[in-house]
Amino acid sequence: MRIAVLWKRRYMGNDVITDRYARLYELPLGLAQDGHAVLALCLSYRHAQPERRVDPISGPGSLVWQGYNAGPGWVGGLPGYWRSALAQLRAFRPDVLLGGSDAPHAVLTQHFARRLGLPYYIDLYDNFESFGLTRIPGLLSLYRRALCGASGIAAVSDLLAEYVRTLAPGVPVITLESTIDPERFFARDRQAVRARLGLPAQGRLVGVSGSLARSRGVDLVYESFLRLSADDPTLYLVLAGDLDRRMPPPRHPRVLYLGRIPHAEMPYFFSAIDLALIPMLDTAFGRYAFPQKAYEIMACGTPLLTARVGALARTLADYPACLYDGAVPGELDRGIRRQLTEPLLPPLPIPSWTQQSVRLAAFMAEQIPAARPRAAPEF
Repeated sequence: MRIAVLWKRRYMGNDVITDRYARLYELPLGLAQDGHAVLALCLSYRHAQPERRVDPISGPGSLVWQGYNAGPGWVGGLPGYWRSALAQLRAFRPDVLLGGSDAPHAVLTQHFARRLGLPYYIDLYDNFESFGLTRIPGLLSLYRRALCGASGIAAVSDLLAEYVRTLAPGVPVITLESTIDPERFFARDRQAVRARLGLPAQGRLVGVSGSLARSRGVDLVYESFLRLSADDPTLYLVLAGDLDRRMPPPRHPRVLYLGRIPHAEMPYFFSAIDLALIPMLDTAFGRYAFPQKAYEIMACGTPLLTARVGALARTLADYPACLYDGAVPGELDRGIRRQLTEPLLPPLPIPSWTQQSVRLAAFMAEQIPAARPRAAPEF
């Protein structure tokens, strides 16, 4: 197939094109490696360097990235983006559009598909209805309309897939969890990576990464650590990610903040700690999320403990030692003690991004007529 992809350019604080970051980079790459011709158009809502890159792909597939800026005042560059993207799409002559990354891009994908008379698919890496952008008047209804018009939808978790089916009855939906590159995420020597990150060689290290926000329940982690550390002088709390200014970490000699770690360094972080925590609250975001860090942690051979919420609660239902209920006093404390004393690593199969891309391509091919081979346009 010839697949045109419409994403936002910045994703979880990273530039999809220059950082080659996670789901929004890996899915187009996997589709190209599977033999499809892929054109990925990425719009930045803030200033970014214009970029156009052709990634080397072995075999018959191809992958071209094009970055755009929304311009001053966010909307200033949209007319230019719309004209340029439409021209690129017409030159590329795709069989299908794949859009996502947020509600506006779902709407844009439907718009371009109608203009070009093409089927389109939507990829949901989270419940986009929980994002602040959907507070823009009229956007939520346009987003839901885009879901209803799609030929198919990929959702990051079973729970999100079930919810989407209520919004878009009759539209085929597949669960496509965010996952790992197995060539990057694997266990490292613990002492070596602790030295690399400047962490204590001795002691029991409990780590939290990503969004360190009260909206994720990190305040429960801080409270639990203060209780446990009072009786355990070997216990450390290691933090990596974005702090919540309204909920800073406690001032404590054994609370270590590493700042934002590049994604390529995260295998070292997960390999360095004895236990990884994934705090989450039962919100419109947390209920449907499947944090890719869950598979990253397990691939690095590190035990994890996550809130008994939503998609991860279902995934780890057979391993209750890996779950805690934040509403039950003392349960997080007991879970941390248990996983440090008798660690359990769930023996779950972890798909690769390549496998997820193959599943996505097969899902799209099932819904549209077989694409007739055509010569690749020159870029």
